[in-house]
Amino acid sequence: MYRIGVDLGGTRIKAAVFNAEFAVIQERSDPTEAELGPDEVISKIKKIVHDMLQQAGIAQEAILSMGVGIPGLLDPELGLSIFSPNFPEWDHVPVVEMLKTDFHFPIYIDNDVRVNLYGEWLFGAGRGYKHVVLITLGTGLGSGIIQDGKMVYGTTSSAGEIGHMNMFREGRPCRCGSSGCLGRYASAIGMVRTFTDQLAQGFTSIIQDWTGGDLARITAAMISDAYDHGDVLAKRVMQETGQILGFGLSSVINLLNPQVVIVGGGMSAAGDRLLNPVRETVGAHALRLSSSACQIIQAELGVRAGMIGAAAYAKLRSEANG
Repeated sequence: MYRIGVDLGGTRIKAAVFNAEFAVIQERSDPTEAELGPDEVISKIKKIVHDMLQQAGIAQEAILSMGVGIPGLLDPELGLSIFSPNFPEWDHVPVVEMLKTDFHFPIYIDNDVRVNLYGEWLFGAGRGYKHVVLITLGTGLGSGIIQDGKMVYGTTSSAGEIGHMNMFREGRPCRCGSSGCLGRYASAIGMVRTFTDQLAQGFTSIIQDWTGGDLARITAAMISDAYDHGDVLAKRVMQETGQILGFGLSSVINLLNPQVVIVGGGMSAAGDRLLNPVRETVGAHALRLSSSACQIIQAELGVRAGMIGAAAYAKLRSEANG
């Protein structure tokens, strides 16, 4: 018997078929093409799943369940994706209902960061812990929380929005409607914004030579590379970004008292360049008892966390439903 996990991202749809022990049988990564709208995106998911099952020679009757991780706000019980900021015209999309026109096995959806957390908690860096916080640093800052061995959902299934903690009274505008949110600073886009702001103030960097002065070409990965070249501005911006994230996580650690904070997402590739100033700030500003009991570490599973987490989440949901 088999399970399917789908991780719907803004740029890629990553999907896999797993056996009963969660070993990968088939795996795919296809462009999302979110600009085509929800109908096309759901159709692509259907085609990907059909193709994987056909290539593996697996009948639908052998599939126990499928989980789908989706960015943004949703209602897992209704199978409804309410709002996803990077998906045009994505408003109250009945994802499960649309998928069930093709598939007859149980299907469940959840937030993409929560399914990543299920993956890391059950199979990766969070194994064996009862109190876990995961943050993903990419376009924004996503997060999920395991407390007493259970995922935290909250009243509207939107608990754990650490990226929208207000850090500055009058800060950078955020797409949530507020301003000064942590994710506008501690994210790939946030760090690049900090970097370009510093250039506008007259600081210089080797990255200006790499991009021919085209600020639009600057990426978070470039800042990490420039850091390794000894670039003073890159080191300054990495330190500043890590400190801001550290202040945010100090509040999280004081509030939730986790055993481990796992840092994932594309920007986590910066590793200790970013995490050392995070740890230093947490050590200086979080409650000593709480911070001394909490590790801040990198995620283990990379891009597979969402797929295996979605499949594991679907297993938990289907077993809970009998």
